[in-house]
Amino acid sequence: METIFVFLLVSCSQNANGENRIAGTIVIEEDTLRIPKAPSPTPTIKNPVLGIDRLHLFVDSLKGKRIAVVGNQTSVVKGIHLVDTLLSLKLNVVKVFSPEHGFRGDVDAGEKVDHSVDEKTGIPLVSLYGNHKKPSPVQLEDVDVVIYDIQDVGVRFYTFISTLHYVMEACAEQKKQVVVLDRPNPNGHYVDGPILETEYKSFVGMHQVPIVYGMTIGEYAMMINGEGWLDKGVKCDLWIIPCKNYTHKTKYNLPVAPSPNLKSEAAISLYPSLCLFEATTVSVGRGTEKPFEIFGHPRFPKCEIEFCPKPQPGAKTPPHENKICYGFDLSKFTSKRTYELNLNYLIQARDLLGDSAVLIDQNSFFNRLAGTKTLKEQLYKGWSAKEIRESWKPGIENFLATRKKYLLYD
Repeated sequence: METIFVFLLVSCSQNANGENRIAGTIVIEEDTLRIPKAPSPTPTIKNPVLGIDRLHLFVDSLKGKRIAVVGNQTSVVKGIHLVDTLLSLKLNVVKVFSPEHGFRGDVDAGEKVDHSVDEKTGIPLVSLYGNHKKPSPVQLEDVDVVIYDIQDVGVRFYTFISTLHYVMEACAEQKKQVVVLDRPNPNGHYVDGPILETEYKSFVGMHQVPIVYGMTIGEYAMMINGEGWLDKGVKCDLWIIPCKNYTHKTKYNLPVAPSPNLKSEAAISLYPSLCLFEATTVSVGRGTEKPFEIFGHPRFPKCEIEFCPKPQPGAKTPPHENKICYGFDLSKFTSKRTYELNLNYLIQARDLLGDSAVLIDQNSFFNRLAGTKTLKEQLYKGWSAKEIRESWKPGIENFLATRKKYLLYD
């Protein structure tokens, strides 16, 4: 058996069908040459091997370079943080860029993340959230390569892909290399939702993609590069370290909570459908033990559950704090995988509230989350879930054609 390493540089060109190829991206992969064998009648399903598990593929190229890490509490392998792993290999980590929720993942959603210093290593922590979302030229002066390793959940308004965009853009402008350590997407098995319209572009939605886009973070980085979404069409010097034993059908349970209020597999599965409630008067359980697994409102009639949001880490001032909310526990419905956004939750909340209270009280925020003003209009006009979903089909079909060019996995 002979092991080889394949370094694939995909240049900008067109194939026989006129499809654009990926530009400016290197996918680092290893392969094994072996004598062909008859397929096993009962093939073994292997656990996914993450990009961070495959540091050996590129670690030699990091020697002598000044390294910045874009990471948080999910940037671990076998319980050891990426920063600690790189330092143990005697590599020069000069700074860490931290996204929303901070380097340790314990800051509330939307709360300011300050620059600081990591107590364990003494390495500067540079915040990429709040008023400072993009590394400045000065902050990249002492950096040769940026390694991005953050667990994503595959949803457009989850801000880590916006951070990825700004990091790639800054590095492209300053001629710095970006290495993305790929990770499975727990919602990577389906694509759904309205396509973002450019007038609603914001940090909770920067690209013309549906709410659930069905790509890993590595594939998404390739799409940002290949579709020319960076400012002035600049191309990032992008390296992808892909996963092994992974397809988009692979069920992957996250070993570390990706943010303070996505504490469970059920919450991650329900998040694409329930996050739209964040711009309404309905609680999604922040300030309880089951955020993004339940929803309710003080003015709902008595339903199957009641809960009372209280201040706690990750939810210092939860909606309807210290008020009894009546609602529903959805965690029991997540034993089977979902393959679409569930609009019935919004429609049910609309109908239960009736004229007793406003449902959408943050109109502009709701439109940014949805990526369009049309969804709000459809809800207020009484459209059914089926009718709303039908209106998404043309946009999703166009996106699937774009997405296909950048898929690394079956």
